[in-house]
Amino acid sequence: MTASDAPAFCVHCGQAAPGGADHPACHNPRTALEPPRYCTFCARRLVVQVSPLGWTARCSRHGETAGG
Repeated sequence: MTASDAPAFCVHCGQAAPGGADHPACHNPRTALEPPRYCTFCARRLVVQVSPLGWTARCSRHGETAGG
């Protein structure tokens, strides 16, 4: 990963976040359990699918991530 590929956007609001860190307003107990909504690399909206076993989120440019 190069410096230009480093996370630069908040996964909850899509706004610029140095180092990919959450903003204080986005860092709360409710968002801790939610899947990401924005790509950390390009701030594009993610296609998110939630299941009882976890979630998957896909960026059209950077691919898929999964969590649970």
